Amino acid sequence: MSTFRILLAEDHPVFRMGVSSLIRSHQGWSVCGEAADGREAIKQCMQLRPDLLILDICMPNLNGLDAARQILKRNPDQKILVLTNVDSEQVIHDCLEAGVRGWVLKSDPVEELTAAIEQLQQNKSSFSGRVSNLILRGYLKPHRLNPTLPLPARLSGREREVVQLVSEGKTSREIASLIGVTVKTAESHRNNVMLKLGLHSTVELVMYAIRNEIVAVEIPVMVLPPSPQAIGFANAASHG
Repeated sequence: MSTFRILLAEDHPVFRMGVSSLIRSHQGWSVCGEAADGREAIKQCMQLRPDLLILDICMPNLNGLDAARQILKRNPDQKILVLTNVDSEQVIHDCLEAGVRGWVLKSDPVEELTAAIEQLQQNKSSFSGRVSNLILRGYLKPHRLNPTLPLPARLSGREREVVQLVSEGKTSREIASLIGVTVKTAESHRNNVMLKLGLHSTVELVMYAIRNEIVAVEIPVMVLPPSPQAIGFANAASHG
């Protein structure tokens, strides 16, 4: 039987070490690569072609949602399991819409993660109990039942990238280099985002990014030892 190859994208090194240890301890599974941000995850997915990508949502340079969108646009068959602290109904919905078919919270028991990997290995979708409840609750909300209700302005993938990079303090020149455009185009993207969202300052843009899970606020916590059991505790990672 061939080895089930897993790429792990997680920016917190201690938590990443714990998950990697868990995967390697399971017969028939292997870690074919590790990534510390969304852009690196995209690059390694293209190069390594893993059987499964385990992806965090809140990562620097490019968050997990936008990384998943780009990966699945290039390869719709790529299996992606989100492992995160993020429990936003909107982010979960957007990921499902993009093609993600698995979601486990970092605070879930370790058995939930193992079961999810096994389900995806068998080409099935898998969501932990808490996430399933969030999905159901999201679809029962009034704006899903009544399409005439107004929805907030939605940003394109490129605009979300710019929001994240601006919120992380990147200059227009740095943003242009990261997304492969001219400085003038990067500034144009930023201005268009501010206009679309009705924002008037960088502070407002950062607050928008935090509220919509595009970036995360890092809160210092006590780091647990790098063991597989650490997965069952949300505090093993400093953010989602």
